[in-house]
Amino acid sequence: MHTELPLILASASPRRKQLLAEAGFVFDVRFPDACAEDGRLPHESPENYVRRLAFQKAKNVADKIERGVILGGDTIVLCHGHILEKPIDRTDARQMLQQLRGQIHSVLSGLCLIKRETGCEQEVYQATDITQLVMQPISDEVLEMYLDTEAWRGKAGAFGYQDGNDWIMILEGSESNVVGLPLELFRTMYGGFHKDLLHETNVPLPCCPPCKNGNLP
Repeated sequence: MHTELPLILASASPRRKQLLAEAGFVFDVRFPDACAEDGRLPHESPENYVRRLAFQKAKNVADKIERGVILGGDTIVLCHGHILEKPIDRTDARQMLQQLRGQIHSVLSGLCLIKRETGCEQEVYQATDITQLVMQPISDEVLEMYLDTEAWRGKAGAFGYQDGNDWIMILEGSESNVVGLPLELFRTMYGGFHKDLLHETNVPLPCCPPCKNGNLP
Protein backbone atom coordinates (compact mmCIF):
# COMPACT_ATOMS: atom_id res chain seq x y z
CA MET A 1 0.00 0.00 0.00
CA HIS A 2 1.13 3.57 -0.68
CA THR A 3 0.80 6.77 1.25
CA GLU A 4 2.50 10.12 0.94
CA LEU A 5 3.35 9.88 4.61
CA PRO A 6 5.63 7.11 5.90
CA LEU A 7 4.03 4.44 8.03
CA ILE A 8 5.72 4.13 11.42
CA LEU A 9 5.08 1.27 13.83
CA ALA A 10 5.31 2.52 17.41
CA SER A 11 6.03 -0.84 18.98
CA ALA A 12 8.85 -3.03 20.23
CA SER A 13 6.79 -6.16 19.48
CA PRO A 14 8.48 -8.50 16.99
CA ARG A 15 5.09 -10.08 16.28
CA ARG A 16 3.47 -6.81 15.18
CA LYS A 17 6.50 -6.09 13.02
CA GLN A 18 6.30 -9.54 11.44
CA LEU A 19 2.56 -9.32 10.78
CA LEU A 20 2.86 -5.93 9.07
CA ALA A 21 5.81 -7.06 6.95
CA GLU A 22 4.14 -10.30 5.89
CA ALA A 23 1.03 -8.33 4.92
CA GLY A 24 3.14 -6.33 2.47
CA PHE A 25 3.34 -2.98 4.25
CA VAL A 26 6.45 -0.82 4.02
CA PHE A 27 7.16 0.85 7.34
CA ASP A 28 9.72 2.02 9.86
CA VAL A 29 9.84 0.99 13.50
CA ARG A 30 10.23 3.36 16.43
CA PHE A 31 10.16 2.08 19.99
CA PRO A 32 7.97 4.11 22.34
CA ASP A 33 9.51 4.99 25.67
CA ALA A 34 8.70 2.70 28.59
CA CYS A 35 6.83 5.57 30.23
CA ALA A 36 4.24 5.43 27.42
CA GLU A 37 2.79 2.27 28.96
CA ASP A 38 1.20 2.35 32.40
CA GLY A 39 -1.39 0.51 34.45
CA ARG A 40 -5.13 0.41 34.24
CA LEU A 41 -6.97 3.39 35.70
CA PRO A 42 -9.69 2.96 38.34
CA HIS A 43 -13.04 2.01 36.76
CA GLU A 44 -11.45 1.94 33.28
CA SER A 45 -13.09 -0.61 30.98
CA PRO A 46 -10.84 -3.16 29.22
CA GLU A 47 -11.74 -1.61 25.85
CA ASN A 48 -10.82 1.90 26.97
CA TYR A 49 -7.67 0.58 28.60
CA VAL A 50 -6.23 -0.97 25.44
CA ARG A 51 -7.26 2.03 23.35
CA ARG A 52 -5.60 4.43 25.77
CA LEU A 53 -2.34 2.47 25.82
CA ALA A 54 -2.36 2.27 22.03
CA PHE A 55 -2.83 6.04 21.89
CA GLN A 56 -0.07 6.72 24.41
CA LYS A 57 2.42 4.61 22.47
CA ALA A 58 1.54 6.26 19.16
CA LYS A 59 1.57 9.75 20.72
CA ASN A 60 4.92 9.13 22.37
CA VAL A 61 6.50 8.40 18.98
CA ALA A 62 4.48 11.06 17.11
CA ASP A 63 5.83 13.76 19.41
CA LYS A 64 9.36 12.97 18.19
CA ILE A 65 8.82 13.14 14.42
CA GLU A 66 7.76 15.73 11.89
CA ARG A 67 5.57 13.68 9.62
CA GLY A 68 4.16 10.20 9.26
CA VAL A 69 1.29 7.87 10.02
CA ILE A 70 2.05 6.39 13.42
CA LEU A 71 0.52 3.08 14.48
CA GLY A 72 0.27 2.18 18.14
CA GLY A 73 -1.25 -0.99 19.51
CA ASP A 74 -1.86 -2.85 22.74
CA THR A 75 -3.25 -6.33 23.44
CA ILE A 76 -4.70 -7.95 26.55
CA VAL A 77 -6.52 -11.17 27.42
CA LEU A 78 -9.84 -10.99 29.24
CA CYS A 79 -11.21 -13.97 31.17
CA HIS A 80 -14.39 -13.64 33.25
CA GLY A 81 -13.71 -9.95 33.80
CA HIS A 82 -10.06 -10.41 34.75
CA ILE A 83 -7.43 -8.70 32.60
CA LEU A 84 -4.35 -10.80 31.87
CA GLU A 85 -1.32 -9.01 30.50
CA LYS A 86 2.27 -10.15 30.04
CA PRO A 87 3.44 -12.44 32.84
CA ILE A 88 6.30 -11.20 34.95
CA ASP A 89 7.76 -14.66 35.58
CA ARG A 90 7.06 -18.39 35.30
CA THR A 91 4.89 -18.44 38.42
CA ASP A 92 2.76 -15.63 37.03
CA ALA A 93 2.51 -17.41 33.67
CA ARG A 94 1.44 -20.65 35.37
CA GLN A 95 -1.32 -18.87 37.26
CA MET A 96 -2.60 -17.26 34.05
CA LEU A 97 -2.70 -20.55 32.16
CA GLN A 98 -4.41 -22.28 35.07
CA GLN A 99 -7.03 -19.55 35.00
CA LEU A 100 -7.52 -19.86 31.24
CA ARG A 101 -7.56 -23.63 30.76
CA GLY A 102 -10.98 -25.02 30.04
CA GLN A 103 -12.35 -21.50 29.67
CA ILE A 104 -13.73 -19.30 26.93
CA HIS A 105 -11.88 -15.99 26.92
CA SER A 106 -11.25 -12.97 24.72
CA VAL A 107 -8.26 -11.21 23.23
CA LEU A 108 -8.69 -7.46 22.93
CA SER A 109 -6.46 -5.20 20.85
CA GLY A 110 -6.60 -1.44 20.77
CA LEU A 111 -5.24 0.35 17.71
CA CYS A 112 -4.43 4.02 17.29
CA LEU A 113 -3.35 5.83 14.14
CA ILE A 114 -2.02 9.36 14.35
CA LYS A 115 -1.55 11.26 11.11
CA ARG A 116 1.12 13.91 11.58
CA GLU A 117 2.31 16.51 9.09
CA THR A 118 4.72 19.43 9.54
CA GLY A 119 5.02 18.65 13.21
CA CYS A 120 1.28 18.94 13.88
CA GLU A 121 -1.22 16.16 14.55
CA GLN A 122 -3.85 16.17 11.84
CA GLU A 123 -6.05 13.23 12.74
CA VAL A 124 -6.31 10.61 15.49
CA TYR A 125 -8.25 7.39 14.87
CA GLN A 126 -8.89 4.64 17.39
CA ALA A 127 -10.68 1.30 17.41
CA THR A 128 -10.79 -2.01 19.26
CA ASP A 129 -10.94 -5.57 17.98
CA ILE A 130 -12.08 -8.62 19.93
CA THR A 131 -11.44 -12.31 19.25
CA GLN A 132 -13.06 -15.10 21.26
CA LEU A 133 -11.08 -18.25 22.02
CA VAL A 134 -11.24 -21.35 24.14
CA MET A 135 -8.39 -23.16 25.82
CA GLN A 136 -8.76 -26.89 26.24
CA PRO A 137 -8.57 -28.26 29.82
CA ILE A 138 -4.91 -29.20 29.49
CA SER A 139 -3.20 -31.26 32.17
CA ASP A 140 -0.61 -29.90 34.56
CA GLU A 141 2.00 -31.91 32.67
CA VAL A 142 1.16 -30.24 29.34
CA LEU A 143 1.06 -26.86 31.04
CA GLU A 144 4.51 -27.33 32.56
CA MET A 145 5.91 -28.57 29.25
CA TYR A 146 4.73 -25.36 27.61
CA LEU A 147 6.24 -23.28 30.41
CA ASP A 148 9.54 -25.09 29.82
CA THR A 149 9.63 -23.72 26.25
CA GLU A 150 9.55 -20.16 27.62
CA ALA A 151 7.38 -19.24 24.61
CA TRP A 152 5.05 -17.53 27.07
CA ARG A 153 7.45 -14.70 27.73
CA GLY A 154 6.29 -11.29 26.54
CA LYS A 155 2.81 -12.52 25.58
CA ALA A 156 -0.50 -11.37 27.02
CA GLY A 157 -2.18 -14.22 28.85
CA ALA A 158 1.09 -16.22 28.83
CA PHE A 159 0.37 -17.94 25.52
CA GLY A 160 0.96 -17.39 21.83
CA TYR A 161 -1.57 -18.62 19.30
CA GLN A 162 1.22 -18.60 16.73
CA ASP A 163 3.12 -21.17 18.81
CA GLY A 164 1.02 -23.88 17.20
CA ASN A 165 -0.50 -25.38 20.34
CA ASP A 166 -3.54 -27.52 19.51
CA TRP A 167 -5.13 -26.66 22.86
CA ILE A 168 -5.94 -23.08 21.81
CA MET A 169 -8.82 -22.61 19.36
CA ILE A 170 -10.42 -19.49 17.91
CA LEU A 171 -14.19 -19.44 18.16
CA GLU A 172 -14.85 -16.09 16.52
CA GLY A 173 -12.82 -13.17 15.25
CA SER A 174 -9.46 -12.27 13.77
CA GLU A 175 -6.53 -14.66 14.01
CA SER A 176 -3.97 -11.88 13.60
CA ASN A 177 -5.60 -10.06 16.50
CA VAL A 178 -4.64 -12.96 18.78
CA VAL A 179 -1.05 -12.67 17.59
CA GLY A 180 -1.01 -8.94 18.40
CA LEU A 181 -2.24 -6.88 15.45
CA PRO A 182 -5.73 -7.18 13.88
CA LEU A 183 -4.76 -6.72 10.25
CA GLU A 184 -8.32 -6.53 8.97
CA LEU A 185 -9.09 -3.62 11.27
CA PHE A 186 -5.78 -1.94 10.53
CA ARG A 187 -6.36 -2.09 6.78
CA THR A 188 -9.73 -0.42 7.26
CA MET A 189 -8.24 2.32 9.42
CA TYR A 190 -5.21 2.86 7.19
CA GLY A 191 -7.11 2.63 3.94
CA GLY A 192 -7.95 6.28 3.60
CA PHE A 193 -8.66 8.01 6.89
CA HIS A 194 -12.31 8.43 5.87
CA LYS A 195 -14.81 8.91 8.64
CA ASP A 196 -17.27 6.51 7.08
CA LEU A 197 -14.80 3.65 7.42
CA LEU A 198 -14.87 3.62 11.20
CA HIS A 199 -17.37 3.41 13.96
CA GLU A 200 -15.00 5.56 16.00
CA THR A 201 -12.89 8.33 14.47
CA ASN A 202 -11.24 11.41 15.84
CA VAL A 203 -12.01 10.20 19.35
CA PRO A 204 -11.46 13.08 21.81
CA LEU A 205 -8.76 12.18 24.30
CA PRO A 206 -7.45 13.96 27.36
CA CYS A 207 -4.00 15.46 27.18
CA CYS A 208 -1.37 13.25 28.74
CA PRO A 209 0.86 14.97 31.28
CA PRO A 210 4.56 14.88 30.36
CA CYS A 211 6.87 12.59 32.26
CA LYS A 212 10.25 13.65 33.48
CA ASN A 213 11.98 13.26 30.15
CA GLY A 214 9.29 15.24 28.35
CA ASN A 215 7.42 12.24 27.00
CA LEU A 216 4.23 10.52 28.03
CA PRO A 217 3.78 9.00 31.47
